[in-house]
Amino acid sequence: MTAYVALLRAVNVGGTGKLPMTELVAMCEEAGFEKVKTYIASGNVVFTSGKSEKAVKAALEKAMHAYAGKPVGVMVRTASEMAAIAKANPFAKAPGNRVVAILLDAAPPKDAIDEARHIDGEEVKLGKREIYVRYTDHGMGQSKLVIPAAKAGTARNMNTVAKLAEMAVAL
Repeated sequence: MTAYVALLRAVNVGGTGKLPMTELVAMCEEAGFEKVKTYIASGNVVFTSGKSEKAVKAALEKAMHAYAGKPVGVMVRTASEMAAIAKANPFAKAPGNRVVAILLDAAPPKDAIDEARHIDGEEVKLGKREIYVRYTDHGMGQSKLVIPAAKAGTARNMNTVAKLAEMAVAL
């Protein structure tokens, strides 16, 4: 069994995509996942499964589409991959709530930083299948930063990344 972290895109953020975490747990259990636990009400779930990452992603996206009536993006990482994302944080000296990892399905394009717009003090670095962003003291909510390559991804701050890695490793 592999321990996974799944991150749903645009769930319970800013009033969009309402999904009670009890429903998410039920969907995961119906998909055959075990030891299912959620973390904060924004579409973060850890579990174990004998399925591949691709199969886990497909099962969750199918369940979410049935629930929401529209496609919902799901990013999946193993426990060790999530821990590696936390460890690779290029802005480790910044507060964890000011740095996000935007998780993607594939490696970000090499020109992702060049294509970014409205940079106003933020710093951007590319990871393996992530884009890291360090926001200023005004935070993500005040930022006008646009990263076209991140559009299909989902962001979590480094405090959340670290907690999810810890939870998944403990499974």
